[in-house]
Amino acid sequence: MRCERIAVGPDPVAEAAAARALAPQPQSVRDGVAEIVSTVRLGGDRALRELVARYDTGGAAPPLSLRLPAEDLDAGLLAEDVRVGLEIAIANVALVADAGVGADEIQVDLPQGHRVTLREVPVRRAAIYVPGGRAPYPSSLVMGVVTARAAGVEEVVVLTPPVIDPLIRGACALCGVHEVYAMGGAHGIAAVAYGTETIERVDVIAGPGSLIVQEAKRQVSDSVGIDGFYGPSDVLVLADKTADARLVALDLLAQGEHGPGAPVVAVSDDASFLDALEAQLEALSPQRPHSQPAAYVLALAGSLREALAFAEAFAPEHLELVGPAAERFARRVRSAGCVFVGSAGATAFGDYVAGSNHSLPTGGSARFASGLSARHFRRRFSEVQIGEAAPALAAAGAPIARAEGFEVHAESMEARVEENPRT
Repeated sequence: MRCERIAVGPDPVAEAAAARALAPQPQSVRDGVAEIVSTVRLGGDRALRELVARYDTGGAAPPLSLRLPAEDLDAGLLAEDVRVGLEIAIANVALVADAGVGADEIQVDLPQGHRVTLREVPVRRAAIYVPGGRAPYPSSLVMGVVTARAAGVEEVVVLTPPVIDPLIRGACALCGVHEVYAMGGAHGIAAVAYGTETIERVDVIAGPGSLIVQEAKRQVSDSVGIDGFYGPSDVLVLADKTADARLVALDLLAQGEHGPGAPVVAVSDDASFLDALEAQLEALSPQRPHSQPAAYVLALAGSLREALAFAEAFAPEHLELVGPAAERFARRVRSAGCVFVGSAGATAFGDYVAGSNHSLPTGGSARFASGLSARHFRRRFSEVQIGEAAPALAAAGAPIARAEGFEVHAESMEARVEENPRT
């Protein structure tokens, strides 16, 4: 177990960067991903099947159709307790996602007498990537599919590496998904981004995945919407002296199950709490070998205000505020993917059944990025009705157009006034 003790002082940005630097830097996969994406874009189904054989099936030829037959999607494949848990997750995620959908139409009447209507509509077709590396992840499927449905997306597609586990096939049935493709990696992302002879392209791709999957999403984002770049998962616990060290240790160990891609961090103004936390980590970690974060970082701050400044600079994917003094900062947090308040607020609840989405900004990107929501599957545009405002707007707009060197823009506006002022 690697445990690092640091002091939080006057430069929280540098100290947060030093904490993140404890994680190994990923090797660039840009060029390899670019080659795969180009191969699928140019080669279609034939190239895609070859790549599925190379990367997904260990050389075995995939079936002629990469789409799963409808009869393979059956909620009866799920154990009863798993089915009940997923149904609760689906209901809670839907309630939260529904709350994030704005008004479909907002009308703005302008002083010159014309109207601009802001219309918000869902995209028609979206793909949810569900990782399939070390284990099946039906929770990721729920987060993506249910949120897209709440946004009003007509067609929701799932892609996930073969062989597709019964957990995923059962969860697809519970979520009402009928179009599922047995493919993963950059080739799967490219297939749904650009389409092939048998796979219709989508408008948005969402979901977590490996570094290769995330890089592929980034490379196709000029042709399709994406939710964001999701890197290694992280957590920061901001605790006061009253926090239960064992519960905090379990939360750090739980986040460490995601692997060594990122550190897990606790910060407090109380040295005795951090001593107790380190003792709990040493006692609990040997019986939990699956927890292998880059490091356990225990940071001592001069005050809880300094601790909050450090947390803001770190911009964690998950932020836990534990203990009454720490919990009072909840409304002041600006830079976190999701905030869990109180000793009962384990991050793990958010990963599964709390209703908040677990596809969240990572790597410090919570300074500017947001977690997956219905907004990622909706777009806003303006509907403009000029009407009788044409003369006033032409008088205002034509000089600007001419100043920019666009004479015909000016002529176009002025022509409406001369020919048909009511058009």
